[in-house]
Amino acid sequence: MPNQSTETVLNLRDRLLAGQRDFADLNLVGNDLARIDLTDAKFTNCNFDDADLTGAKLGNSVWSRCRAQGAKFKAADADSARFTNCNLANVDWSGARLASASFEDCKLTGGDFRDSRILGITFKNVQLVSALIRGISFRRQTLEGIDFSNADLGGADFRECILNDCRLNGASLRGSRFDGADLRGCDLGQIGLTEAAVYKGAVISRGQASELLRGFGLTVV
Repeated sequence: MPNQSTETVLNLRDRLLAGQRDFADLNLVGNDLARIDLTDAKFTNCNFDDADLTGAKLGNSVWSRCRAQGAKFKAADADSARFTNCNLANVDWSGARLASASFEDCKLTGGDFRDSRILGITFKNVQLVSALIRGISFRRQTLEGIDFSNADLGGADFRECILNDCRLNGASLRGSRFDGADLRGCDLGQIGLTEAAVYKGAVISRGQASELLRGFGLTVV
């Protein structure tokens, strides 16, 4: 990441009031940006690590090659926001509005999405390792390159979903549904008898079936 200019919250607010909406190379690490209005703003190569954006207005904002590790987006309005090639590890999204938001080529490891409104949210080529994202619906979607390893996906809806180049190793799937899902392009990891019941109604490959049986202690010949 190139050298960034340190930006004070006051300077940023002044620039926003002047009508500026396009920002690049800002360093706002650890700043208090709670309830700031960034609607329609565009950020490129900016650093928001550990910043507090609780209750911020982020609707239709665009984020490219940005960092926000450990930041707080609690109760933020990020409907239709777009994040591309961003490091958003360990972000607190709890209570945020993320309807129709999109994340592509992003790191979302450890993200907390509790009580967030995520209708229509889309992910592509993202890491959701150890994320807390219960009750999300992916019904009839095609998911590409998503790593759900060790994530809490309790109550998630994967019905009629196609998972390509995805990982579900160690994910918590209690109450999730996979009726009609195509899991042939998904790494399911080692599955025990109890975990296998979650995938009832899903389509798997012969190789996955063999691994499943071996996990039950059966010999496949």
